[in-house]
Amino acid sequence: MSQATEFYYNLATKTVEEGRQSPATELMGPYDSREAAQHALSIAEGRNEQWDEADADWNGAAGDEKR
Repeated sequence: MSQATEFYYNLATKTVEEGRQSPATELMGPYDSREAAQHALSIAEGRNEQWDEADADWNGAAGDEKR
C-alpha cells in the first residue's frame, strides 16, 4: 500500500514543500495537493472569518439569554 504524498506550506520561506522537510513550527498542512498548499494562507483566512462569525453568533445568542 503506497502512502499519498502530502504537501506543506512553509511560513518562513513562503514555499510549498513535498513531504515534511522543515520543523513543524514553520509549516501549515498537510494538504492533499500542491495547489491547496499554495493557497494555505487564504484557506486559513477564510476559516478564521467563518469561526469569527460563528463566535459572534454564539456570543450574541448567549448575550440575549442574559437579558
